[in-house]
Amino acid sequence: MADAKSTAELIEEYKKKRAKILEMGGAKAVEKRHQAGQLSARERLDYLFDPDTFTEIGLFVTHRTTAFGLEGKDIPAEGIVTGFGKVNGRYVVAAAEDFTSMAGTFGEYHGKKLSYAIDFAKDKGWPFLTLNDSGGARLQEGMDTLEAYGWTFHSQIAASGIIPQISLLMGPCLGGQAYHPVMQDFIIQIKKTGFMGIAGPAFVKTQVGEEISLEDLSGYKAHAIKSGQTHVVAEDDRDALDKCKTLLSYFPSNNTERPPLVATNDNPNRVIPELDTLIPDKPFDPYDMRIVIKAIVDDGVFFETLPLHAKSVITGFARMAGRTIGIFANQPTWMSGCLDLDSSDKGARFIRFCDLFNIPVIALGDCPGFLIGSASDWKGILRHGAKLLYAWADATVPLISIMIRKSYAGAHYGMLDKSIGADFVFAWPTARITIVGAETAASVIFAKEIQNAANPEEVRESRIKEFRDLYESPYQSAERGFTDDVIMPSDTRKYINQALDILDNKWNRAYKSKPWRKYSNINL
Repeated sequence: MADAKSTAELIEEYKKKRAKILEMGGAKAVEKRHQAGQLSARERLDYLFDPDTFTEIGLFVTHRTTAFGLEGKDIPAEGIVTGFGKVNGRYVVAAAEDFTSMAGTFGEYHGKKLSYAIDFAKDKGWPFLTLNDSGGARLQEGMDTLEAYGWTFHSQIAASGIIPQISLLMGPCLGGQAYHPVMQDFIIQIKKTGFMGIAGPAFVKTQVGEEISLEDLSGYKAHAIKSGQTHVVAEDDRDALDKCKTLLSYFPSNNTERPPLVATNDNPNRVIPELDTLIPDKPFDPYDMRIVIKAIVDDGVFFETLPLHAKSVITGFARMAGRTIGIFANQPTWMSGCLDLDSSDKGARFIRFCDLFNIPVIALGDCPGFLIGSASDWKGILRHGAKLLYAWADATVPLISIMIRKSYAGAHYGMLDKSIGADFVFAWPTARITIVGAETAASVIFAKEIQNAANPEEVRESRIKEFRDLYESPYQSAERGFTDDVIMPSDTRKYINQALDILDNKWNRAYKSKPWRKYSNINL
């Protein structure tokens, strides 16, 4: 009978095994990453986490050595590094795919590690991050690979709404695996190296005959601009990780907590005189809503999401008196701030995220309406627009509406009014609040009179003015109690902060007072 290994031998064996795994795909593979301007998976985690706080989970996990074509194959850490540590002092769980280890391919135990990390994060109540960089499905493992996708999807859906989830597209993420990042709350994509798609160019050419480059099919322009699936674009690995840290700083660790309160020297009652002269005299002349946003938030700092997609609305995070807030605003410089299919989807999902994680939402409204016409109707503007109505009406967090200029028809509700759920509605003197604009109303109500008049243009202008003075004024809405107050634009920051003070514990009380149901049947 052979003698058992001594303690010294066991320790030495452990050191060798661990060192071999930590080498990942080897020094040459790591150097190749550096030459391409990329960090290795472990270097990314070192940069992400506070020094000496990362604890790895599953270092020695490996594939079934009997898998077809993988006999004797070495795949360090199963091509994915998982673990937890602190980011800016708060615990976070992360999974970083390692492209140097069999191209970070997704196999059975790769998926098992990923799924376990998500479940671990959910159970601990800590945010979860994935650093995606994979050659795709590990075809050699067949059905075992396919089943692992299901474990991953189930885990992340079970964690959705409980913990914030962010995906960083740092390399390729193609095939069924690409559903993983799009089901997380936010995606950060690196311009030159991040790619995401349901299939790569080779599969597309084989199956549908389309020839297209990887960049055009799956690059940042495809998703940050066209599909609206990438929320933030980054220049390189470090920029992506820095932006991820900043985004995390606005969120609570889970849905039972409040977002962090950050100290600020910015006076909550600060008056902003330049806003009193910002709005043009003509109702459709443009101005940049970002000027308003940066003027009213703490220190002018605004973290925008989806800035390149559905640009008629603006979404993003800021702080007011140190509190995290979400902002949903029209952008008059793009389509006059009109709500279309994409902007409705963009706004609804943003509002629902804020509601899930106890973040108050401020709406800054200047919208002529939902986009009309056959193309809009046939693509489902009613269904998409209804998503905004569901988002507002379901929300339990503080909701504050600032009506800056146009607030017409269905968009009056899409941009948040009192009857759909606003706690406070404040209007600037420039606000125009009514069923339709005066020009449209006059052309319908007084059509015959204008047509039969000796001087139709003069009658038309007279009727427009009459309707505008009578119905577009914000004071009529205030007289009926639909608007809480008409305020000076320069006082907007003060009014928002006072409202937030009053509503401080609303999210907790409102949730508990609602009748039980699984969830609303939103128009998906």
